[in-house]
Amino acid sequence: MTDKIGLPALEAQLARELELIGFARPEWVRRRAVEGAPVLDVAVIGGGQCGLSAALGLRREGVTNVRVFDENEAGFEGPWETYARMVTLRTPKHLNPIDFGVPSLTYRAWWEAQHGAAGWQAVDKIARGDWMEYLRWYRRVLDLPVENGAKLQRIEPVTAHGVHCLHFSDGSVALARKVVLATGIQGGGEWHTPAMVRDNLPRHLWAHTSEPIDFAALHGKRIGVLGGGASAFDNANFALTQGVAAAEVFMRRKELPRINPIRFMERVGFTARYPALDDQTKYAAMDAFLGHNQPPTNDTFERAAAWPGFALHLGAPWLDVKEHDGLVRVTTPHGHHDFDFVVVSTGLLSDPGLRPELADVADLIARWSDRVTPPGKPNALIDAHPYLGTAFEFLPRDGVDGAPLHGLFAFNYSALVSLGLSASALSGLHNALPRLVKGVADQLFLDDREALVADFLDYDEHEFLGQWPREEETVA
Repeated sequence: MTDKIGLPALEAQLARELELIGFARPEWVRRRAVEGAPVLDVAVIGGGQCGLSAALGLRREGVTNVRVFDENEAGFEGPWETYARMVTLRTPKHLNPIDFGVPSLTYRAWWEAQHGAAGWQAVDKIARGDWMEYLRWYRRVLDLPVENGAKLQRIEPVTAHGVHCLHFSDGSVALARKVVLATGIQGGGEWHTPAMVRDNLPRHLWAHTSEPIDFAALHGKRIGVLGGGASAFDNANFALTQGVAAAEVFMRRKELPRINPIRFMERVGFTARYPALDDQTKYAAMDAFLGHNQPPTNDTFERAAAWPGFALHLGAPWLDVKEHDGLVRVTTPHGHHDFDFVVVSTGLLSDPGLRPELADVADLIARWSDRVTPPGKPNALIDAHPYLGTAFEFLPRDGVDGAPLHGLFAFNYSALVSLGLSASALSGLHNALPRLVKGVADQLFLDDREALVADFLDYDEHEFLGQWPREEETVA
């Protein structure tokens, strides 16, 4: 006897559960058109875990005129099959971030349908490839409206009609009342590359961990990795599995990072309640959070350290980088190191001004530096973040016309300071999704409130059809 029911049986079970709870609500938003062109109620930019679950959450609220746009080919949305190189996810396996409380939609149900309950018990952390397979299934079984190969280049506000015109790289356009930027960890800014690398090295000698890297082509070569966070070790380990002769990690810190503040935030409800904090407390909390470098998982570090070609250099910031006899010469306080190739793992910067698609509106967007003055030393990383509303909406700077921002939502990692671990963080997504979905639906309703309320006041559809006195009694 086996408890592996298989995916077809799980999908039938899921359909029944969705029916039982009335998950699909009637559409209530009034469709619009501009000069004959149809207007989406919501355009979701990004078809990864955040974009897919946002589209499902909106469907649950009766907002069905929604389309998801993703620049990648189908099945390769998000980082999992592109630049993420960890063996497993870093989050605990029991988190249920995108199922909306529907049991058969959980990762665990998907896993057990194929591998059984004993298989689930044997899982320590979710394998990266398995998570991507789950997301592919999630999209398929829910029939979510995703358009692939659609790279957004520009959001043009058309304030006269209360819509945004989305311009894509293939020349196509779409009109939408609301735009949800579910664009991942880098979608609120850009990955950071030190100027000494960017300015001193030819492009074929270096790459950022966020980029495609052909490690197999570096077989037998020596690579240097700059950075002390989890991604640095993920890439070093992955490179060694692909046959590089040596992968050496360089850190400014004199000790390995050991504390992962996310674990505390998960344990005490910090992820759910963070938005209720005042701005000064948020600033102090995020200053401490950003001061930690997320450590590698223990299994990832052990895998990397087990390779004979692995080396770790502590207290070794890069002081200079240059090309030397066709190699990359890295100078640290301890001397010179020569590599065939170097990989940069130095984090990211969140600032709407760095996003090309926001060029028309970036100057209007409030930053944390505009709204909050900390009691202590300012943190430039925090100050550049957008200061968002309670539902991830962009807010205007004081004294500017905020109309072009109306309907734009930053459901990406740039929401970190305003709303905590939320978008793009599996630990916070469970709490963030209802907040986003309610905010988008509320805006749609309030934008049309005059017409909706007028219709309500005129509503005269008879539900009760009884009569008193009865006809026969009247005749008598």
